[in-house]
Amino acid sequence: MPSTRRRGVQPSTVSAETLLGAAALVLLTLVVGGAWCAIHLADLLASNPQHPPLNPATLAVALATGETVWTDGTTVVVVAEVLFLLGTVGLVVWWRRRRKRRSSRVDRAAVYMGSGDELAALTEQGAAATARRLGVTGAPGVPIGRVVADGRMLYGSWEDMHIDIWGPRTGKTTSRAIPAILAAPATSSVLVTSNKRDATDATRDVRAEITGNTPWVFDPQQIAREEPTWWWNPLSYVTDEVKAAQLAGHFASGSRENGARADAYFDGEGRNLLAGLLLAAALDDRPITDVYTWLTRPTDDTAVAILADHGFPLQADGVAGIVNAPDKQRAGVFGTAAQMASCLTNRRIAPWITRQGADDDRPHFDPYAFARGGHTLYSLSKEGAGTAGPLVTALTVAVVEAAEEIGSASPGGRLPTPLLGVLDEVANVCKWAELPNQYSHYGSRGIVLMAILQSWSQGVEVWGQEGMRKLWSAANVKVYGGGVSETAFLQELSQLIGDYDRRSVSASISRDGRSTTRQLTNQTTMDVADLGALPRGRAVLIASGAPPTLIRTVPWMAGPHAQAVKASIAAHEAGGQS
Repeated sequence: MPSTRRRGVQPSTVSAETLLGAAALVLLTLVVGGAWCAIHLADLLASNPQHPPLNPATLAVALATGETVWTDGTTVVVVAEVLFLLGTVGLVVWWRRRRKRRSSRVDRAAVYMGSGDELAALTEQGAAATARRLGVTGAPGVPIGRVVADGRMLYGSWEDMHIDIWGPRTGKTTSRAIPAILAAPATSSVLVTSNKRDATDATRDVRAEITGNTPWVFDPQQIAREEPTWWWNPLSYVTDEVKAAQLAGHFASGSRENGARADAYFDGEGRNLLAGLLLAAALDDRPITDVYTWLTRPTDDTAVAILADHGFPLQADGVAGIVNAPDKQRAGVFGTAAQMASCLTNRRIAPWITRQGADDDRPHFDPYAFARGGHTLYSLSKEGAGTAGPLVTALTVAVVEAAEEIGSASPGGRLPTPLLGVLDEVANVCKWAELPNQYSHYGSRGIVLMAILQSWSQGVEVWGQEGMRKLWSAANVKVYGGGVSETAFLQELSQLIGDYDRRSVSASISRDGRSTTRQLTNQTTMDVADLGALPRGRAVLIASGAPPTLIRTVPWMAGPHAQAVKASIAAHEAGGQS
């Protein structure tokens, strides 16, 4: 993560003597002004007016000489003025205390961070202007949060890419994922990945009402207790040897434990074998589960014949070479490929990815129809034994690549209406190996992605240090929501936020008289401890072209769809948000 430091300046400070002098001047003004107003107001209401002079100095002389008399009416007005002043002071004190209760211990840093015109492009007006330029109607952009310094709401535009790092139980679903899903226009399609049901339960009925279309819920591990009322054949993605290799890569990445070391030979050959078998099954219109059956029969050359008959001689030779390899070598490659495709053995998964008999009339999911807009897809999986992660990744990539293809053929080279992808728990359930390499490109195609992780190291386990840095740098909108204790990441984030020059004033008295000294001291705006203990309800925003900004998160409960979300949760018996 880049570590360029930003320097701010503390707002001007004044000495204690100056403050005392200003306070005395204000008090004198109140006394003189109050007396002047009381005398003249009482005179206006009096039955026998004195017509006191308007000039305050002349009025003071008139009072001293008795030319103008301080009446009982004047006293009544003074009492009323004092009561009004006390009421005003009390109201201000109450307001400040109420505001202080809503503030957090880190809010002091906001004054040294982004605010005002520096954030113009991220405001509702700025985001709406970008939306108009892109031809998007119905929403200015993806909501981010409110600036602590001035309270303005900020949005990512419909060409910005997002990356979020929020520790567990910090409000990422409540304050980022759900508001983003709900902000998408009715004509936009929304893709959501997660390992929990919370965002699905909270938004599915709302999106159905907004778009007029029933959401698709891919739930092969029964996280949301959804029945397979539709299905998607992963082999429909395999149109040639390149797509077969990509699908095999998703199985390889999704089946590998985070941080596990890959064997240079067996992993590579296993992936190549799996790609060949996937291509053969697609060409012969077989269910994808046949691929695993072939992997349990290392000497079966059915796939070799299929590939050769359909004009893929090199792929046929590749599979044949492994089938005819020495026993130990063959067993190692087939065993590695079988481990990559192990999710196909889960009986609960099969109805979601295969046709259940000749009379199965369930709708088949079409990524291209989905990408054209107005639909919602929730892909759910959890890590561990029996994970459907490889299939979630494959389905996600199929949708995004379909959107990219449609966008490339559209005027301006982008989707007419943006596709929003909220990739919650992306490092656990959607281990898309090529994501860092493709991230910045998708924004120009009208594909807005939000990758949400629990920590920096979680991303490193999937994409490596360089891949994670590439993903971080490719995002236009970076949000840190707290809850992370990795000091290296927090230190670099602190450096990105930068320092400020703190002004201090000191006074001294000597034989030569009184002297005042002013000096600047360099201070860190938010140090590692501040960031590690960032309170819930606060987040740090780092956006392209704008200074780092402290924001107040805005949960869905404070949004325009709050009642509809509550009804959706109740209808689906959600367990709550993270």
